[in-house]
Amino acid sequence: MLLAPFAILRRFSSLGWPERWLFPLGAMVGFTAYAMSFYAIGGWVERSAVLFFNSLFLFSLGRAWILRVRGQALLKIQWLQRAVGVLLGIATTRPVMGVFFATSRLTHLGPRQFFGVAFWIGFSINWMVVESWLHFRNQPAGA
Repeated sequence: MLLAPFAILRRFSSLGWPERWLFPLGAMVGFTAYAMSFYAIGGWVERSAVLFFNSLFLFSLGRAWILRVRGQALLKIQWLQRAVGVLLGIATTRPVMGVFFATSRLTHLGPRQFFGVAFWIGFSINWMVVESWLHFRNQPAGA
């Protein structure tokens, strides 16, 4: 995550090393996330969120790599932004879990019941924000 801003922001695009490191490190993070999902506090709901969004992350990263090889810089950046958005989903999941923990006396839900839902909410929020931002950012002026 520390390399991501240097790899996706245009003012740092002249630096080649952040992007060269981002792809292999991102792949390593993605593949280890599969292994870490074997034990999920939230059961299959949490595991399904992790597997879905981890696959989405690896797909986005792989697509960015292909576009990099083809020399399509603008599309590469967009797919890298999607990948980073998915990664930031784990940070969004934390406050969502905090809300579930804070309201557990009222809802009577324990971590086993809400961890999976919190994962789906956190990752989905980030995915929708990134996709909306990319969509509206790429609209022609006056459209």
